[in-house]
Amino acid sequence: MIRTSSRIRTSALGSGAVGTSLDVAGAARGSFGSEGDVSVLREADWWAARMAASRVATVLARETVPVSASDQRVLAGEVEARCDLPSFDTSAMDGWAVAGEAPWRVVGDVAAGNPHREALTAGTCVRIATGAVIPEGTLGVLRWERAELAAGVVRGDVESGGDIRRRGEECARGEPIAFAGTDVTPALAGFLAATGHDEVAVVRRPRAELILLGDELQESGIPSDGRVRDSLGPQLPGWLSRAGATVSSRHQVGDQLADVVEAFAGAAERGDLIITTGGTAEGPRDHVRGAVAALAGRLIVDHVAVRPGHPMLLGAVPGPEGREVPLVGLPGNPHSAVVGFVTLAVPVIDSMLGRTAERVTRVRASEELHAPLGHTRLVAGVLVDGEFVLSPYGGSAMLRGLAQSRGFAIVREPIPAGAPVEWLPLP
Repeated sequence: MIRTSSRIRTSALGSGAVGTSLDVAGAARGSFGSEGDVSVLREADWWAARMAASRVATVLARETVPVSASDQRVLAGEVEARCDLPSFDTSAMDGWAVAGEAPWRVVGDVAAGNPHREALTAGTCVRIATGAVIPEGTLGVLRWERAELAAGVVRGDVESGGDIRRRGEECARGEPIAFAGTDVTPALAGFLAATGHDEVAVVRRPRAELILLGDELQESGIPSDGRVRDSLGPQLPGWLSRAGATVSSRHQVGDQLADVVEAFAGAAERGDLIITTGGTAEGPRDHVRGAVAALAGRLIVDHVAVRPGHPMLLGAVPGPEGREVPLVGLPGNPHSAVVGFVTLAVPVIDSMLGRTAERVTRVRASEELHAPLGHTRLVAGVLVDGEFVLSPYGGSAMLRGLAQSRGFAIVREPIPAGAPVEWLPLP
């Protein structure tokens, strides 16, 4: 039985770690096959790695939430309008609902929510508010500012059907108005409510287990004695939330294989996805691969031909009821870790949520951009008037430039200034 170690510090967001009986020493000596093993993408092309990540998981179960709480959720299925919108002919403006030719004698006042019960006859009109029901017999609506009122009589020019929103003009009852995989925005939530929905089916948010690896990490205060302040623990929950997941628990684990195995086993019991930081290189204290092997898991992507972020990996470990739990191993350097996150973690989360939209677009490069031969380079920066402007301080261990960035230019070959470049926004 793997011992419970004081090296594993757990935030109380989920249940405790689960022990398992394994040959840890044997796992440390093990491997995932020979160099010719085609089941593992080694030194993977950046796009191929993203494609592999998008196929590692299936859509999670649905749940029902109030429309008022549906913002930033992902629809689990097609949604149809439950009523015509508008549900009745309605005035598009404040003014006068008129019948027949001018002039018109005022015979009433129609407020929103208080319909005029009698049909208008030729030569009559009623004052009407925006959104109010159009009385039967109305020729059109004469806008307030275009009308002349004197002695109870209205004059002006009006078009037949003018400023009337017809029933079903926006959508008809039973018409599909949103589709599975759609991100709910505040505007869409409002539209769903307007078409009669009180609740909506959305995909359950993936539960992400966050495991921060490294004896050198310091969780608070000014770093000292050769240690470094953990900068990924504070930022990854935000990235996960923006991508559509939620952190179920967070663990800091030392550089001992047994501790890493124990942490991975517990995470697989609790979560839908495991995110790790550090330990993805191939040094004597890098144990992500050994821990995956010890749990009889598998590697899917082992290193990606990208800079920064090269030592990222994607794997899967056994979870409850025979299911596989995806594991995304991010490099320990902060900038590299975020590149790994958008490369591997975001496509996994998208597949769990049933999203299909590709985030990559094209913009103009403000200056010449380069990539190492045979590699993709993700360059952090911002968009200014439709042009990509790279951020300073772009080293793999630096966060200053990334903190000023809103996404990455995807560079595969030299790109001249002014030429198109692919743009991947951060979540």
